[in-house]
Amino acid sequence: MPDAPPPIKATKKMKELMAGHFLGLDQAAREGRPKVAWCTSVGPAELLHAMGFAVYYPENHGALLGATRMATEVIPTANAAGYSPDICSYLTADVGAFLKGVTPLTQAYGIATVPKADVLVFNTNQCRDVEDWFAFYARHWNVPIVGVRSHRGLGEVKSHHVADVVAQFKDLIPTLERVSGNKFDLDRLRETVRLSKECTLRWRRVLELASRTPSPMTFFDHTIHMAPAVVLRGLPEAVEYYDLLLAEMDQRIADGVAAVPGERHRLYWEGMPVWGRLRMLSDLLSEAKAAVVASTYCNSWIFDAFDERDPFESMARAYLELFIVRDDEYKERYIHQWVERFGVKGVIFHDAKTCPNNSNNRYAMPQRLARNLGLSTLVLNGDLNDLRLFSDEQAKTNLEAFVEQMEELAA
Repeated sequence: MPDAPPPIKATKKMKELMAGHFLGLDQAAREGRPKVAWCTSVGPAELLHAMGFAVYYPENHGALLGATRMATEVIPTANAAGYSPDICSYLTADVGAFLKGVTPLTQAYGIATVPKADVLVFNTNQCRDVEDWFAFYARHWNVPIVGVRSHRGLGEVKSHHVADVVAQFKDLIPTLERVSGNKFDLDRLRETVRLSKECTLRWRRVLELASRTPSPMTFFDHTIHMAPAVVLRGLPEAVEYYDLLLAEMDQRIADGVAAVPGERHRLYWEGMPVWGRLRMLSDLLSEAKAAVVASTYCNSWIFDAFDERDPFESMARAYLELFIVRDDEYKERYIHQWVERFGVKGVIFHDAKTCPNNSNNRYAMPQRLARNLGLSTLVLNGDLNDLRLFSDEQAKTNLEAFVEQMEELAA
Protein backbone atom coordinates (compact mmCIF):
# COMPACT_ATOMS: atom_id res chain seq x y z
CA MET A 1 0.00 0.00 0.00
CA PRO A 2 1.54 3.40 -0.97
CA ASP A 3 2.08 6.07 1.63
CA ALA A 4 -1.18 7.89 2.29
CA PRO A 5 -1.36 11.66 1.82
CA PRO A 6 -1.85 13.76 4.95
CA PRO A 7 -5.50 14.06 6.03
CA ILE A 8 -7.45 17.08 4.83
CA LYS A 9 -7.52 19.53 7.74
CA ALA A 10 -10.77 21.19 6.65
CA THR A 11 -12.59 17.94 7.40
CA LYS A 12 -12.72 18.93 11.08
CA LYS A 13 -14.61 22.13 10.23
CA MET A 14 -16.95 20.24 7.92
CA LYS A 15 -17.82 17.80 10.72
CA GLU A 16 -18.60 20.74 13.01
CA LEU A 17 -20.89 22.24 10.37
CA MET A 18 -22.71 18.96 9.85
CA ALA A 19 -23.16 18.52 13.60
CA GLY A 20 -24.60 22.03 13.81
CA HIS A 21 -26.92 21.29 10.90
CA PHE A 22 -28.41 18.14 12.43
CA LEU A 23 -28.53 19.43 16.01
CA GLY A 24 -30.24 22.62 14.79
CA LEU A 25 -32.85 20.57 12.94
CA ASP A 26 -33.43 18.40 15.99
CA GLN A 27 -33.97 21.49 18.15
CA ALA A 28 -36.30 23.08 15.58
CA ALA A 29 -38.40 19.91 15.40
CA ARG A 30 -38.67 19.68 19.18
CA GLU A 31 -39.44 23.36 19.76
CA GLY A 32 -41.61 23.95 16.68
CA ARG A 33 -39.59 26.96 15.53
CA PRO A 34 -38.44 27.45 12.89
CA LYS A 35 -40.69 25.11 10.98
CA VAL A 36 -38.96 22.13 9.34
CA ALA A 37 -39.18 21.55 5.59
CA TRP A 38 -37.96 18.33 4.04
CA CYS A 39 -36.39 18.94 0.63
CA THR A 40 -35.00 16.77 -2.14
CA SER A 41 -31.28 17.30 -2.63
CA VAL A 42 -31.67 19.16 -5.91
CA GLY A 43 -35.03 20.67 -5.07
CA PRO A 44 -36.04 24.28 -4.37
CA ALA A 45 -33.87 24.73 -1.27
CA GLU A 46 -33.35 28.43 -1.94
CA LEU A 47 -37.09 29.11 -1.74
CA LEU A 48 -37.36 27.20 1.55
CA HIS A 49 -34.48 29.07 3.17
CA ALA A 50 -35.94 32.36 1.98
CA MET A 51 -39.23 31.42 3.66
CA GLY A 52 -37.44 30.87 6.97
CA PHE A 53 -37.57 27.07 7.18
CA ALA A 54 -34.99 24.79 8.74
CA VAL A 55 -34.25 22.57 5.74
CA TYR A 56 -33.65 18.81 6.02
CA TYR A 57 -32.46 16.56 3.19
CA PRO A 58 -33.50 12.91 3.64
CA GLU A 59 -31.22 11.83 0.78
CA ASN A 60 -28.31 12.90 2.96
CA HIS A 61 -29.73 10.66 5.68
CA GLY A 62 -30.03 7.88 3.10
CA ALA A 63 -26.35 8.26 2.25
CA LEU A 64 -25.47 8.13 5.97
CA LEU A 65 -27.43 4.89 6.27
CA GLY A 66 -25.39 3.53 3.39
CA ALA A 67 -22.02 4.77 4.61
CA THR A 68 -22.60 3.34 8.11
CA ARG A 69 -23.81 0.06 6.53
CA MET A 70 -27.08 0.26 8.47
CA ALA A 71 -29.01 0.31 5.19
CA THR A 72 -28.75 -3.40 4.43
CA GLU A 73 -30.14 -4.22 7.90
CA VAL A 74 -33.20 -1.96 7.65
CA ILE A 75 -34.20 -2.27 3.98
CA PRO A 76 -36.09 -5.54 4.62
CA THR A 77 -38.36 -3.69 7.07
CA ALA A 78 -39.49 -1.35 4.29
CA ASN A 79 -39.87 -4.31 1.92
CA ALA A 80 -42.15 -5.99 4.48
CA ALA A 81 -44.25 -2.81 4.57
CA GLY A 82 -44.84 -3.06 0.82
CA TYR A 83 -41.94 -1.10 -0.67
CA SER A 84 -40.35 -3.13 -3.46
CA PRO A 85 -36.71 -4.23 -3.20
CA ASP A 86 -36.32 -2.93 -6.77
CA ILE A 87 -36.99 0.73 -5.95
CA CYS A 88 -34.53 3.35 -4.64
CA SER A 89 -32.55 1.95 -1.71
CA TYR A 90 -32.28 5.47 -0.23
CA LEU A 91 -36.06 5.32 0.06
CA THR A 92 -36.24 1.78 1.44
CA ALA A 93 -33.32 2.31 3.82
CA ASP A 94 -34.78 5.56 5.16
CA VAL A 95 -38.33 4.25 5.54
CA GLY A 96 -37.06 0.98 6.99
CA ALA A 97 -34.92 2.81 9.55
CA PHE A 98 -37.87 5.01 10.52
CA LEU A 99 -40.15 2.00 10.97
CA LYS A 100 -37.50 0.28 13.11
CA GLY A 101 -36.89 3.46 15.12
CA VAL A 102 -33.16 3.68 14.36
CA THR A 103 -30.89 6.27 12.75
CA PRO A 104 -27.12 6.81 12.39
CA LEU A 105 -27.74 10.29 13.84
CA THR A 106 -27.99 8.68 17.29
CA GLN A 107 -24.41 7.47 17.40
CA ALA A 108 -23.06 10.52 15.58
CA TYR A 109 -24.91 13.29 17.43
CA GLY A 110 -27.07 11.74 20.14
CA ILE A 111 -30.23 12.46 18.12
CA ALA A 112 -33.04 9.95 18.66
CA THR A 113 -34.89 10.33 15.36
CA VAL A 114 -35.05 12.27 12.12
CA PRO A 115 -36.75 15.68 12.44
CA LYS A 116 -40.52 15.62 11.98
CA ALA A 117 -41.51 17.53 8.86
CA ASP A 118 -43.97 20.41 8.92
CA VAL A 119 -44.03 20.30 5.11
CA LEU A 120 -42.41 18.06 2.50
CA VAL A 121 -41.20 19.62 -0.76
CA PHE A 122 -39.95 17.47 -3.65
CA ASN A 123 -38.61 17.94 -7.14
CA THR A 124 -38.87 14.98 -9.52
CA ASN A 125 -35.93 16.15 -11.66
CA GLN A 126 -34.09 13.24 -10.03
CA CYS A 127 -36.75 10.52 -10.24
CA ARG A 128 -40.35 9.75 -9.26
CA ASP A 129 -39.18 7.83 -6.16
CA VAL A 130 -38.63 11.06 -4.21
CA GLU A 131 -42.33 11.92 -4.41
CA ASP A 132 -43.36 8.45 -3.22
CA TRP A 133 -40.72 8.63 -0.48
CA PHE A 134 -42.03 11.95 0.83
CA ALA A 135 -45.62 10.74 0.50
CA PHE A 136 -44.93 8.04 3.11
CA TYR A 137 -44.09 10.70 5.70
CA ALA A 138 -46.90 13.02 4.60
CA ARG A 139 -49.37 10.23 5.33
CA HIS A 140 -47.66 9.19 8.55
CA TRP A 141 -47.56 12.70 10.04
CA ASN A 142 -50.60 14.11 8.20
CA VAL A 143 -48.62 17.11 6.95
CA PRO A 144 -48.68 18.88 3.56
CA ILE A 145 -46.66 17.59 0.62
CA VAL A 146 -46.03 19.86 -2.37
CA GLY A 147 -43.55 19.80 -5.19
CA VAL A 148 -42.38 20.27 -8.72
CA ARG A 149 -42.85 17.66 -11.43
CA SER A 150 -39.97 18.25 -13.75
CA HIS A 151 -39.19 17.63 -17.40
CA ARG A 152 -36.79 14.78 -18.13
CA GLY A 153 -34.77 13.51 -21.08
CA LEU A 154 -33.94 17.04 -22.16
CA GLY A 155 -31.47 17.99 -24.85
CA GLU A 156 -31.68 21.77 -24.99
CA VAL A 157 -33.40 23.40 -22.02
CA LYS A 158 -35.98 25.62 -23.68
CA SER A 159 -37.89 28.66 -22.47
CA HIS A 160 -41.19 26.79 -22.13
CA HIS A 161 -39.52 24.20 -19.88
CA VAL A 162 -38.23 27.00 -17.66
CA ALA A 163 -41.57 28.83 -17.62
CA ASP A 164 -43.37 25.68 -16.50
CA VAL A 165 -41.02 25.10 -13.57
CA VAL A 166 -41.16 28.79 -12.58
CA ALA A 167 -44.96 28.55 -12.41
CA GLN A 168 -44.68 25.43 -10.25
CA PHE A 169 -42.22 27.13 -7.91
CA LYS A 170 -44.59 30.05 -7.46
CA ASP A 171 -47.48 27.68 -6.80
CA LEU A 172 -45.59 26.41 -3.74
CA ILE A 173 -45.61 29.80 -2.03
CA PRO A 174 -49.15 29.87 -0.53
CA THR A 175 -48.59 26.54 1.23
CA LEU A 176 -45.11 27.57 2.39
CA GLU A 177 -46.46 30.87 3.74
CA ARG A 178 -49.21 29.09 5.65
CA VAL A 179 -46.91 26.48 7.19
CA SER A 180 -44.01 28.81 8.00
CA GLY A 181 -46.12 31.76 9.17
CA ASN A 182 -43.88 34.02 7.07
CA LYS A 183 -44.75 36.10 4.02
CA PHE A 184 -42.72 35.53 0.88
CA ASP A 185 -40.01 38.18 0.47
CA LEU A 186 -38.40 38.48 -2.97
CA ASP A 187 -35.32 40.22 -1.58
CA ARG A 188 -34.70 37.32 0.81
CA LEU A 189 -34.94 34.91 -2.12
CA ARG A 190 -32.48 37.01 -4.11
CA GLU A 191 -30.00 36.85 -1.23
CA THR A 192 -30.41 33.10 -0.83
CA VAL A 193 -29.88 32.52 -4.56
CA ARG A 194 -26.79 34.75 -4.41
CA LEU A 195 -25.33 32.66 -1.59
CA SER A 196 -26.11 29.45 -3.47
CA LYS A 197 -24.32 30.88 -6.51
CA GLU A 198 -21.29 31.77 -4.39
CA CYS A 199 -21.30 28.24 -2.99
CA THR A 200 -21.55 26.64 -6.41
CA LEU A 201 -18.71 28.75 -7.83
CA ARG A 202 -16.43 27.56 -5.06
CA TRP A 203 -17.55 23.93 -5.26
CA ARG A 204 -16.89 23.95 -9.01
CA ARG A 205 -13.39 25.25 -8.35
CA VAL A 206 -12.80 22.50 -5.76
CA LEU A 207 -13.75 19.87 -8.35
CA GLU A 208 -11.75 21.51 -11.12
CA LEU A 209 -8.57 21.42 -9.03
CA ALA A 210 -8.52 17.68 -9.72
CA SER A 211 -7.56 18.53 -13.32
CA ARG A 212 -4.04 19.08 -11.92
CA THR A 213 -1.54 16.26 -12.19
CA PRO A 214 -1.15 14.81 -9.64
CA SER A 215 -4.64 15.50 -8.35
CA PRO A 216 -4.88 16.91 -4.80
CA MET A 217 -8.28 15.21 -4.28
CA THR A 218 -10.22 12.29 -5.68
CA PHE A 219 -13.87 11.40 -6.17
CA PHE A 220 -13.78 9.66 -2.79
CA ASP A 221 -12.74 12.93 -1.12
CA HIS A 222 -15.37 14.81 -3.11
CA THR A 223 -18.18 12.56 -1.83
CA ILE A 224 -17.27 13.67 1.70
CA HIS A 225 -16.61 17.35 1.09
CA MET A 226 -19.70 17.89 -1.07
CA ALA A 227 -21.84 17.78 2.10
CA PRO A 228 -21.98 21.58 2.65
CA ALA A 229 -22.93 22.11 -1.02
CA VAL A 230 -25.82 19.70 -0.51
CA VAL A 231 -27.23 20.67 2.90
CA LEU A 232 -25.95 24.21 3.49
CA ARG A 233 -26.17 25.90 0.10
CA GLY A 234 -28.07 29.15 0.36
CA LEU A 235 -26.37 29.82 3.71
CA PRO A 236 -23.14 31.77 4.33
CA GLU A 237 -21.58 28.81 6.17
CA ALA A 238 -21.20 26.86 2.92
CA VAL A 239 -19.38 29.74 1.21
CA GLU A 240 -17.03 30.14 4.16
CA TYR A 241 -16.30 26.41 4.25
CA TYR A 242 -15.28 26.20 0.61
CA ASP A 243 -13.02 29.24 1.00
CA LEU A 244 -11.27 27.28 3.76
CA LEU A 245 -11.05 24.08 1.71
CA LEU A 246 -9.81 25.88 -1.40
CA ALA A 247 -7.02 27.58 0.51
CA GLU A 248 -5.89 24.19 1.81
CA MET A 249 -6.06 22.59 -1.67
CA ASP A 250 -4.10 25.47 -3.21
CA GLN A 251 -1.39 24.86 -0.62
CA ARG A 252 -1.40 21.11 -1.36
CA ILE A 253 -0.90 21.83 -5.05
CA ALA A 254 1.95 24.22 -4.24
CA ASP A 255 3.53 21.52 -2.04
CA GLY A 256 3.05 18.79 -4.65
CA VAL A 257 0.81 16.67 -2.42
CA ALA A 258 -0.91 13.90 -4.39
CA ALA A 259 -4.19 12.33 -3.30
CA VAL A 260 -2.86 9.11 -4.89
CA PRO A 261 0.93 8.98 -4.42
CA GLY A 262 2.63 7.86 -7.62
CA GLU A 263 -0.52 8.57 -9.66
CA ARG A 264 -0.38 6.72 -13.01
CA HIS A 265 -3.99 6.42 -14.17
CA ARG A 266 -6.76 9.01 -14.22
CA LEU A 267 -10.35 7.79 -14.09
CA TYR A 268 -13.91 9.13 -14.25
CA TRP A 269 -16.72 7.76 -12.05
CA GLU A 270 -20.14 7.74 -13.68
CA GLY A 271 -23.16 7.03 -11.46
CA MET A 272 -23.91 6.84 -7.76
CA PRO A 273 -21.30 6.03 -5.10
CA VAL A 274 -21.33 2.64 -3.38
CA TRP A 275 -21.66 4.32 0.01
CA GLY A 276 -20.82 1.32 2.15
CA ARG A 277 -17.65 0.52 0.18
CA LEU A 278 -16.06 3.92 -0.43
CA ARG A 279 -13.01 3.14 1.69
CA MET A 280 -12.46 -0.26 0.09
CA LEU A 281 -12.72 1.12 -3.44
CA SER A 282 -10.53 4.11 -2.62
CA ASP A 283 -7.80 1.91 -1.12
CA LEU A 284 -7.95 -0.58 -3.97
CA LEU A 285 -7.58 2.09 -6.64
CA SER A 286 -4.90 3.98 -4.71
CA GLU A 287 -2.87 0.76 -4.49
CA ALA A 288 -3.15 0.51 -8.28
CA LYS A 289 -2.02 4.15 -8.52
CA ALA A 290 -5.34 5.06 -10.12
CA ALA A 291 -6.96 8.40 -9.23
CA VAL A 292 -10.68 8.94 -9.83
CA VAL A 293 -10.41 12.63 -10.64
CA ALA A 294 -13.94 13.50 -11.78
CA SER A 295 -17.54 12.32 -11.61
CA THR A 296 -20.96 13.37 -12.76
CA TYR A 297 -22.40 12.63 -9.30
CA CYS A 298 -20.38 15.22 -7.39
CA ASN A 299 -20.90 17.70 -10.23
CA SER A 300 -24.64 17.54 -9.51
CA TRP A 301 -24.22 20.46 -7.09
CA ILE A 302 -22.75 22.81 -9.69
CA PHE A 303 -25.55 25.25 -10.53
CA ASP A 304 -24.06 27.72 -12.99
CA ALA A 305 -27.43 29.24 -13.90
CA PHE A 306 -28.17 30.77 -10.47
CA ASP A 307 -28.62 34.54 -10.77
CA GLU A 308 -30.07 36.66 -7.97
CA ARG A 309 -31.26 39.25 -10.50
CA ASP A 310 -33.88 36.76 -11.73
CA PRO A 311 -34.17 34.22 -8.93
CA PHE A 312 -37.17 32.22 -10.12
CA GLU A 313 -36.07 31.77 -13.71
CA SER A 314 -32.47 31.07 -12.76
CA MET A 315 -33.51 28.48 -10.14
CA ALA A 316 -35.74 26.77 -12.69
CA ARG A 317 -32.99 26.73 -15.29
CA ALA A 318 -30.38 25.50 -12.80
CA TYR A 319 -32.56 22.60 -11.71
CA LEU A 320 -33.40 21.72 -15.34
CA GLU A 321 -29.77 21.71 -16.49
CA LEU A 322 -28.82 18.82 -14.21
CA PHE A 323 -26.99 15.95 -15.88
CA ILE A 324 -29.52 13.42 -14.58
CA VAL A 325 -32.45 15.00 -16.47
CA ARG A 326 -30.70 15.35 -19.84
CA ASP A 327 -30.77 13.07 -22.88
CA ASP A 328 -27.97 10.66 -23.76
CA GLU A 329 -26.51 12.87 -26.47
CA TYR A 330 -26.05 15.69 -23.98
CA LYS A 331 -24.65 13.31 -21.34
CA GLU A 332 -22.04 11.91 -23.72
CA ARG A 333 -20.91 15.41 -24.74
CA TYR A 334 -20.67 16.36 -21.07
CA ILE A 335 -18.56 13.34 -20.14
CA HIS A 336 -16.37 13.93 -23.20
CA GLN A 337 -15.62 17.50 -22.05
CA TRP A 338 -14.61 16.44 -18.55
CA VAL A 339 -12.61 13.47 -19.84
CA GLU A 340 -10.59 15.71 -22.14
CA ARG A 341 -10.01 18.44 -19.59
CA PHE A 342 -8.98 16.06 -16.81
CA GLY A 343 -6.79 13.76 -18.88
CA VAL A 344 -9.00 10.74 -18.14
CA LYS A 345 -8.16 7.40 -19.77
CA GLY A 346 -10.86 5.21 -18.24
CA VAL A 347 -14.49 5.51 -17.11
CA ILE A 348 -16.07 3.38 -14.37
CA PHE A 349 -19.84 3.07 -14.77
CA HIS A 350 -21.60 2.05 -11.57
CA ASP A 351 -24.75 0.12 -12.41
CA ALA A 352 -26.69 0.79 -9.21
CA LYS A 353 -29.38 -1.88 -9.15
CA THR A 354 -32.04 0.26 -7.43
CA CYS A 355 -31.16 3.55 -9.15
CA PRO A 356 -31.94 3.24 -12.88
CA ASN A 357 -32.30 7.02 -13.18
CA ASN A 358 -28.64 7.56 -12.36
CA SER A 359 -27.17 4.45 -13.98
CA ASN A 360 -26.17 5.34 -17.53
CA ASN A 361 -24.62 2.08 -18.68
CA ARG A 362 -27.80 0.21 -19.60
CA TYR A 363 -28.30 1.55 -23.13
CA ALA A 364 -24.78 1.06 -24.59
CA MET A 365 -23.28 4.37 -23.49
CA PRO A 366 -20.02 2.71 -22.30
CA GLN A 367 -19.61 1.09 -25.70
CA ARG A 368 -20.23 4.36 -27.54
CA LEU A 369 -17.75 6.26 -25.37
CA ALA A 370 -15.13 3.54 -25.73
CA ARG A 371 -15.53 3.59 -29.51
CA ASN A 372 -15.76 7.35 -29.98
CA LEU A 373 -13.19 8.50 -27.42
CA GLY A 374 -10.78 5.58 -27.34
CA LEU A 375 -11.37 5.07 -23.62
CA SER A 376 -11.30 2.00 -21.43
CA THR A 377 -14.67 1.47 -19.72
CA LEU A 378 -15.81 -0.79 -16.91
CA VAL A 379 -19.30 -1.53 -15.61
CA LEU A 380 -19.26 -2.18 -11.86
CA ASN A 381 -22.42 -3.89 -10.64
CA GLY A 382 -23.72 -2.89 -7.23
CA ASP A 383 -25.99 -0.44 -5.50
CA LEU A 384 -25.85 2.85 -3.66
CA ASN A 385 -27.05 1.35 -0.34
CA ASP A 386 -27.97 -2.32 -0.55
CA LEU A 387 -24.69 -4.19 -0.08
CA ARG A 388 -26.39 -7.49 -0.82
CA LEU A 389 -26.19 -6.37 -4.44
CA PHE A 390 -22.43 -5.70 -4.34
CA SER A 391 -19.64 -8.30 -4.40
CA ASP A 392 -16.33 -7.23 -2.87
CA GLU A 393 -14.43 -9.99 -4.66
CA GLN A 394 -16.03 -9.38 -8.04
CA ALA A 395 -15.37 -5.64 -7.76
CA LYS A 396 -11.74 -6.25 -6.81
CA THR A 397 -11.20 -8.69 -9.69
CA ASN A 398 -12.88 -6.40 -12.23
CA LEU A 399 -11.02 -3.27 -11.11
CA GLU A 400 -7.64 -5.02 -11.15
CA ALA A 401 -8.30 -6.30 -14.68
CA PHE A 402 -9.45 -2.82 -15.72
CA VAL A 403 -6.24 -1.19 -14.51
CA GLU A 404 -4.16 -3.90 -16.19
CA GLN A 405 -5.98 -3.19 -19.45
CA MET A 406 -5.10 0.51 -19.19
CA GLU A 407 -1.48 -0.42 -18.42
CA GLU A 408 -1.35 -2.47 -21.63
CA LEU A 409 -2.91 0.30 -23.70
CA ALA A 410 -0.45 2.83 -22.28
CA ALA A 411 2.57 0.61 -23.03
